[in-house]
Amino acid sequence: MSFQQDFLTRARTAERAMRQVFPETPLQRNVHLSERFECDIWLKREDLTPVRSYKLRGAFNAMRKVLDDRPDSRLFVCASAGNHAQGVAFMCQHFGVTGVIFMPITTPQQKIQKTRIFGGDMVEIRLIGDYFDDTLAEAQKFCASEGGHFLAPFDDADVIEGQASVAVEIADQFGGAPDHIILPVGGGGLSAGVVSYFGKSVHYSFVEPAGGTSLAAAIEAKEPVTLPRVDSFVDGAAVARIGAHPFEILKNINLSDIYAAPEDRICTTMLEMLNVEGIVLEPAGALAIDALVDVADQIKGKQVVCVTSGGNFDFERLPEVKERAQRFSGVKKYFILRLPQRPGALKEFLNILGPDDDVARFEYLKKSARNFGSVLIGIETTKRENFDLLFARLDDAGFTYRDITSDVTLAEFLI
Repeated sequence: MSFQQDFLTRARTAERAMRQVFPETPLQRNVHLSERFECDIWLKREDLTPVRSYKLRGAFNAMRKVLDDRPDSRLFVCASAGNHAQGVAFMCQHFGVTGVIFMPITTPQQKIQKTRIFGGDMVEIRLIGDYFDDTLAEAQKFCASEGGHFLAPFDDADVIEGQASVAVEIADQFGGAPDHIILPVGGGGLSAGVVSYFGKSVHYSFVEPAGGTSLAAAIEAKEPVTLPRVDSFVDGAAVARIGAHPFEILKNINLSDIYAAPEDRICTTMLEMLNVEGIVLEPAGALAIDALVDVADQIKGKQVVCVTSGGNFDFERLPEVKERAQRFSGVKKYFILRLPQRPGALKEFLNILGPDDDVARFEYLKKSARNFGSVLIGIETTKRENFDLLFARLDDAGFTYRDITSDVTLAEFLI
């Protein structure tokens, strides 16, 4: 029996066992996206599992196999700041075993509370460390000292096998393999599971957040490498190092099939899905849909599945998502204006604004200047072309200004 045939059997066994815990997630054709990209686009809605992400699949399968081999196992340990923690907690409640979940001190209360709700009395949450690496080290130390079983979020063969149940459901729901599957990538567990199941019968696109391209770095280096810096905005996929087990499965993919999704562009996709389709996605959950613009020429006329991997979105982040989306779309800009310190200067500036231009922020940066004052200005408008007209009018009027919208250092400091 080949590796793929053996894996297919094990993945199907895992998928059947899951039905005692939760129903399969829907595979839904999306008319809006299909018409926009001139193909047949289906969404595999992993944001609709009981914990609103696919992570409980891997947790279930890993715990199931441990308990099958050692029925007396009663302690499971993990480190997570989000979806993996919730999946483990849910499964601890299901199997009636104790879970100790380590989370960074900086974890939002919403995620802590949801993990506690899913785990109930079966789970203890320990908040340790400001950074995840510190949390992970403490979790592994505790697990070794107490003789528990550590549940890795992605770097584990049984977890990968459990995530492959996504592929089993796609095949059953689709009546076979689609032409193209777009997969979000963090640690690589989901991608490794789907690729192991479908093999070469499908064309794949792998999507990472631009601030965490650990798969692309590993493919280039021909081995897993640790990124020196990771942007944590796409928290469900912001991983500094691809898992060793997933990389063994993915190591022969083409670098040209890996895409880096800009964090601000992901925000536009999240808002589009919320406003047009009423679908709530977290940043990692929107990765596959966001990458459609990158593969538009490849997928015309084809059957495409996008895996929406999670919907654990804290709506307190919505203002930030909207802000980043507006900046990416070019309808909101920030600039520093040198404003003469004389009567009427502010009125002159305001008269330059167009009918669709709105002042979103106005803040003097130097209030003691005698001749000129530096002002931080934020402008929102209805279409990006309006800024070309605005800047032309400012130039004609002799105003001195500097656009800092894309200046990461200044933007982080001032905005």
